[in-house]
Amino acid sequence: MTSPDPSSCGHVLVVDDDAVLLAGLAQWLGLSGFTVTAVPSAAAAREALRHTLPDAVLTDLRMPGEDGMALLAALRTSHPGLPVVLLTGHGDVPQAVAALKQGAFDFLEKPHHPDRLTATLRNACTQHRLTRRVQDLTVPPATDPLAARLADALCGQSAAMVRLRAAVKSLLPLPLDVLLRGETGTGKEVAARALHDFGPRADRPFVAINCAALPAELIESELFGHESGAFTGAREARTGKFEAANGGTVFLDEIESMPLPAQAKLLRVLQDRTVERIGGNRRVTLDLRIISAAKDDLRAAADAGRFRDDLYYRLAGFELDLPPLRDRGDDILLLFTRFAAAAAARAGLPAPPPPGTAAITALLAHRWPGNVRELRAQAERYGLGLGLGLGLNTGPEPDTAAGLDALMDQHERRLITAALDRSGGSVAGAMEILRLPRRTLNEKMRRLGIDRKGGAGG
Repeated sequence: MTSPDPSSCGHVLVVDDDAVLLAGLAQWLGLSGFTVTAVPSAAAAREALRHTLPDAVLTDLRMPGEDGMALLAALRTSHPGLPVVLLTGHGDVPQAVAALKQGAFDFLEKPHHPDRLTATLRNACTQHRLTRRVQDLTVPPATDPLAARLADALCGQSAAMVRLRAAVKSLLPLPLDVLLRGETGTGKEVAARALHDFGPRADRPFVAINCAALPAELIESELFGHESGAFTGAREARTGKFEAANGGTVFLDEIESMPLPAQAKLLRVLQDRTVERIGGNRRVTLDLRIISAAKDDLRAAADAGRFRDDLYYRLAGFELDLPPLRDRGDDILLLFTRFAAAAAARAGLPAPPPPGTAAITALLAHRWPGNVRELRAQAERYGLGLGLGLGLNTGPEPDTAAGLDALMDQHERRLITAALDRSGGSVAGAMEILRLPRRTLNEKMRRLGIDRKGGAGG
């Protein structure tokens, strides 16, 4: 099956029994930046689909033999995601509306407005390409069972995630403490769990400790335990978290939040690999892997006197960086569809449809300050049928009184400005996101009054 030029506006299969009209449509669409396959009948269209997969089909409604409605019905079965746009005469509008209910992407009355024709087909092609992009985002099956389990836990196809999985796999059998660095929500605890769950300590405890949530006066008691009567209120002896995790893994999250006095005591435990309860005189030998996580640069914090140098070096047996979501490309769509489907399944709902063009553009353009945690919340909202909270469903409704052409301009302006914002004002970057040739994008930006920074011109 052949592929069209990826730099074109899209590949359109045009079907019309009128040879003159068919040639005119093909010429106009070609000049407008599309790749075009032109055929004179529904049967010829089905034959063409055996050799190439277009991004959209433009077909006349009335044709001898098999008409546009019959072709639409056939394509709903053979190519369910392929957008079909119908060309109709004035008297066929009721039938065209019925076609919309049967899954047609849109219909255009003859004589069609050339700009509306190209805008409709460009939107259809963009939606189909982005939908296929989402559907194609599946992690290839791994022949190595461990690699497959890691790919499921640390999901993503970006180069950064491939490197992360390789590093985690190499660290699993090694008796090294690990320091995880990354922004809030990048999945540091997920990586820590992978290091534990797939390693030789998997059958032993995994104890996660959020250092930022521990009151300063209770840190020692929580981490190291205490004997009965060790201090006021200590009515019973208590096992600390380090002792409870013996044989397994301790995960120290937000380690940069630990007060300096507690850091000194933690250092002693890590150096000796022993712990003594408060008020006790018996030292317990520890067999632990320590995984710590920080959203700040601990080396810089140590240089500034906010973190102990010696503790930093003790924790950082090996350092792993977790990438921010905004740098992970199509991982955003992969994770979104995965989280959305999981949320729907938990609620007993059918799997949600793939996000549409505007939603995908918004997902890719968003900066994700909360990283994967923020994305999960958005995806679960979508999976439960509540839409997105990225401005797609929360802003004012479009002004329907403005007419279809104005609405199309609003939609195109939103998509282009979002792409320019994501690419930092780079037209080349926006071309890649929108799959548009430079000339077409530049013409649209001039027509819509958009400057290179994504803002509307005055």
